[in-house]
Amino acid sequence: MHTAERVRRIKPSPSTAAAQRVRELKGQGLTILDLTVGEPDFDTPGHVKAAAIRAIEAGETKYTPVNGTPRLRAAIAGRLRQRHGLEYTDRQLTVGGGAKQVIFLALAATLDAGDEVVIPAPYWVSYPDMVLANDGTPVTVDCPEADGFKLTPDRLRSSLTDRTRWVVLNTPGNPTGAAYTPAELRALADVLLDHPHVRVLTDEIYDEIWYDDGNNPSLAAVEPRLTDRVFLTNGVSKTYAMTGWRIGYGAGPADLVTAINTLQSQSSSCPSSVSQAAAAAALTGPQEFVRDTVDVYRTRRDTTVKLIGETPGLSCTTPSGGFYLLVNCQRFMGSSTPTGDRIENDEDFARHLLETQQVAVIHGSAYGAPGYFRISFATSTELLTEACARIAAACAGLSERPS
Repeated sequence: MHTAERVRRIKPSPSTAAAQRVRELKGQGLTILDLTVGEPDFDTPGHVKAAAIRAIEAGETKYTPVNGTPRLRAAIAGRLRQRHGLEYTDRQLTVGGGAKQVIFLALAATLDAGDEVVIPAPYWVSYPDMVLANDGTPVTVDCPEADGFKLTPDRLRSSLTDRTRWVVLNTPGNPTGAAYTPAELRALADVLLDHPHVRVLTDEIYDEIWYDDGNNPSLAAVEPRLTDRVFLTNGVSKTYAMTGWRIGYGAGPADLVTAINTLQSQSSSCPSSVSQAAAAAALTGPQEFVRDTVDVYRTRRDTTVKLIGETPGLSCTTPSGGFYLLVNCQRFMGSSTPTGDRIENDEDFARHLLETQQVAVIHGSAYGAPGYFRISFATSTELLTEACARIAAACAGLSERPS
């Protein structure tokens, strides 16, 4: 079979591949402590599931408008107004099968061959491949830990060209949990205002899994002059433990939303009607679930940060949001295992953890962060504590790297 060039130029998601490897090992009877999974370990709230059941019983099982049901669009508009003071009309809102699909369609609607997309690194694994799949050129910009893993105005300015179509801002970010302050967003906005041909795709999927004071700020709210150039994406997957329901949304310029809707009309037609009913209930219903689960995540975060910090050779920056830690393991590059194998890179280190201690993590190079690995703390404190003990044991067994 001939495979199209757009497929040959991309690779499968490393996080999906890691999860599949864990399933294979478990299928062989091994007990794997899995820290790769990027989804809540909580069940979807009861009132959300009840709303889906009511929708089924009421016969809400037909096609919906391409850009979502009026009820869900109203819920999204209300949520954005409540959280950020942002106003969007129906023509500025689109709903898709997860925020991932919405982002992909936004790129598909706007990129031609050679168009550039600025992606701060570390980045979510899918951004570069989404750009490549849509004929664009990903321009990754290294954002070191010393800068909080965040894009600076100088780095942004130096990365922009006449071919730049998008800048991607994921805040709080995957895999770092780093988030931009209002002052940092305003400084980036000052640069962007000088480049009117550049749009900004803000991925805010973790915005309510937030540990600092106040709400996580949104670029469109911080600098209203950029509102017509910002495409804000979000969804219900992470905040409401609804990953399998596959509902995401985007808010932005009407011309872009129209283009996205046109593509969706010729691909998936519309999102699931039942999932849309559930998502509307999540956005408009009681929010205690969000507060309670964030409290649990905060405890898990603090426990894991402490245990990693107590492990010689490892360190990490405390995340402001999300449920990931990006752990620095650079000290072990060039070291040797007890069997004499050499740890050349972070992928070797992650393999060492899996093979010797049955702890599954994702190597940092998958996120544009060589010398690191990612932990998801969307799992129990007991499992995290045991996994960190095993990670410490794996590190203790490595020889010092050559000076």
